[in-house]
Amino acid sequence: MTSEPSARAPNVSLSTLLGVFFRVGLASFGGSTAAFLYREVVKTRGWMSEEEFLAALTLSQVMPGANPVNMSLFVGSHLRGGIGGFVAAFGLVGPPFVVILILGGLYARYGGVMAVQAVLAGVVAVGVAMVLELGTQLGRSIKRIVPALVAAAIFVAVGVLNWPMIPVVIVLAPLSVGFELWMQAKGRNG
Repeated sequence: MTSEPSARAPNVSLSTLLGVFFRVGLASFGGSTAAFLYREVVKTRGWMSEEEFLAALTLSQVMPGANPVNMSLFVGSHLRGGIGGFVAAFGLVGPPFVVILILGGLYARYGGVMAVQAVLAGVVAVGVAMVLELGTQLGRSIKRIVPALVAAAIFVAVGVLNWPMIPVVIVLAPLSVGFELWMQAKGRNG
């Protein structure tokens, strides 16, 4: 993660950064956080390109810690340096943490009510839809058949067959990288 803002990054106030990540922290949960961040950071505000976002998402997933927090640190640092990373991470987890504590107390008391169960089922459906929408948006940028097949294989293996993600990626990542290197070498020679 960088400590200085990117030269190409737009000038974003710390209060705007805090507000955006606060809203994302309150509105998202689980895997849908990346979808909310994509919509806010790339589509709505144009703070990062799709390529920059994908690089940040990839880095956030391989770094230790929670992916959404890593992502907020990356985006905040990209926009405003170290203080931006802190503000974005605080906005994502600080105030929403208090709201979660309050909601947890309410759930402990009213969780058995059928209406509460129906609301929670709807929230889960929204989260799944957001993740699928993000996958669709990012999948459109795949222009060649082999990367599309690798992405589809990962989706089927992990999402449908419920195979553990790490072994699937350990097998498919070298194949994908090897194919890409082969294509680059073929392009230089051909």
